[in-house]
Amino acid sequence: MTQENITVGAVFERLLGPRAQVSITAYDGSSSGPADAPVAFEVRSPLALDYLMSSPGDLGLARAYVAGALEVTGDLYAALHALSAQVDQLTPADRLWLLRKLGPRHLRVVKPPAEEHPSRFRRGLTALRHSKERDSEAISSHYDVSNRFYELVLGPSMAYTCAVFPHEGASLEEAQAHKFDLVCKKLGLQPGMRLLDVGCGWGGMVAHAVRHYGVEAIGVTLSREQAQWAQKNIVALGIADRAEIRHQDYRDVTETGFDAISSIGLTEHIGARNVPGYFRFLAGKLKAHGRLLNHCITNPDTSVAHRSRGFIDRYVFPDGELESPGELMTAMHDAGLEVRHSENFREHYAKTLAEWCANLDEHWDEAVAEAGAGRSRVWALYLAACRLAFERREIELHHILGVRTDSEGGMGMPLRPDWGV
Repeated sequence: MTQENITVGAVFERLLGPRAQVSITAYDGSSSGPADAPVAFEVRSPLALDYLMSSPGDLGLARAYVAGALEVTGDLYAALHALSAQVDQLTPADRLWLLRKLGPRHLRVVKPPAEEHPSRFRRGLTALRHSKERDSEAISSHYDVSNRFYELVLGPSMAYTCAVFPHEGASLEEAQAHKFDLVCKKLGLQPGMRLLDVGCGWGGMVAHAVRHYGVEAIGVTLSREQAQWAQKNIVALGIADRAEIRHQDYRDVTETGFDAISSIGLTEHIGARNVPGYFRFLAGKLKAHGRLLNHCITNPDTSVAHRSRGFIDRYVFPDGELESPGELMTAMHDAGLEVRHSENFREHYAKTLAEWCANLDEHWDEAVAEAGAGRSRVWALYLAACRLAFERREIELHHILGVRTDSEGGMGMPLRPDWGV
């Protein structure tokens, strides 16, 4: 195949299409696109082309950006509108054109950035997927970055799950508090009840339920950093006599007879084949009339693959898997729980991610000093890409409420929902 001379600017103009409102400058001195475009790409080195050609799609783009070979000036979220969809839709003819223009030298295998995790296959050589050992490693790789880094991104609530905005102008802190309050109401919490919060993160749900609803609560997380921060916060709030945060796998919880269980953002980590057993285990922890609220990211339908791939799997959530709401409801029913309510908060997660993006932008220099430039770039790309995915309905966020009925089918709930929505 004969190589033809072409500028890097012209290559990216072909990648983005003639209507893309972005400007491009490159290491070879070339440029393309309108100079006053709101978003600008700077191709800083040939490494960007190596990544794009050797691993096309979102993984190649992510590697180029995380490594600093591709720089973005302007809103990264807006840039993804122009970049990711176009590259993902390249036809075989487009790729042949690029290969002819650039030559085979850019097909060479390039070492990925240090922030990248091994492939699923290579991870599988050391431990079975979703074993306790491998789950612990996966959670630690994502959540044990730095508590200070998370404070910068998440804000004072330290809530790393979808907020629920009570009205359009609500702040992120108001929306996170409203989310925890809504979960408490859906669970029917009352003073003296016992709550188990699995995947408790930094303890936001535990703290809210104990302080505002008078329950006794246990929270468990696989992240040592989260557990240490959360338990210290529980002590500072003066509720350590009624709340406990453990660094523990939920499968190792021995207590039973809980009045309620909250699972906020954990199901994404357990694996699709483990979902039935997960709900059976949690159902067995509930007393009769006890309620389970499962809050998790979901696929829009059953045709979408469970396993995450590309950038998300290699950089963000190793071994992450999503299910459709129907699959989750079926598993809950089969575990002996009667599903009483389901609600989709897709738009709320897009708004939550926009707030996190703004926090990271505002505290960028401190975030880089805390976690490094590569890790901060991973987060910037991940948050912006997920915001776009929720807006496009590529993924959703569901609350699913189940109850353990008694031997005669009683469920101990009002005829209509009692949480004021």
